Formats: sequence, structure tokens, C-alpha cells
Amino acid sequence: MHLYEYAVLRVVPRVEREEFMNVGVVLLCRAQGFLQVRCAVPEARLRAFAPGLDLDEVAARLHAFERICQGRATGGTIGQLPLAERFRWLTAMRSTIVQTSPVHPGLCADAGQTLARLLEQLVL
Repeated sequence: MHLYEYAVLRVVPRVEREEFMNVGVVLLCRAQGFLQVRCAVPEARLRAFAPGLDLDEVAARLHAFERICQGRATGGTIGQLPLAERFRWLTAMRSTIVQTSPVHPGLCADAGQTLARLLEQLVL
């Protein structure tokens, strides 16, 4: 079993109201060299939850999370950092339309399966 850490990605249409909808999970397992994000954006639910929300902007911000997790030049300067530093940057507190929950730990044998399970439980 390996230690992993994860945070839930949330869309927060109006930061001052602190209302949010879970749309993804980012998971780090250093022992497995694993840092990935998986998202599921329920457009109909988001439109009902936040009429007027710019879904293209939300998609662009979530895509930035993916690029940073991949660790390539397309992830910019942050994407070039080591795994743990990228995860810390992604999960840092921010006041924007896409935020993350506090970081939670756990133990897993397979980080990919754990990420899929967490997405199912917390987002879908």
C-alpha cells in the first residue's frame, strides 16, 4: 500500500457565496510517480446551478490542471516542477472560479484505480 493525497476540484461561480459543485479530483501518489486529474463537468447541472456561467472558461481552467499534471512544457513553468511541488501548487488556496478542497490522505495499491473510485464517489 502506498500513501496518496487528493483534493476535489470545485466550480465556485460566486466566490463570496462559497457555493460550489464538485467537478474533478486531483491525486498524487509519490511512490508510484503518479499525478493526475480527472474531471466530469455536468453542463446541464452547472447551467442550472449557475446561470450565465462561462463554461468555456471553466473548461479552460480545468484543462490547465491537466497540462500541469502531465509535467510537459505545455504546463508552463509550474508544469516543469517535480510531482509534489506541482500538486502543492495545484491545491494551494485560491479565490477563483475553480478551487480545490483541502488535501486528504489515504493508502492505495493502484493510484489510477483510486482516482477513478474517488471521481465516482465525489463527483459523479
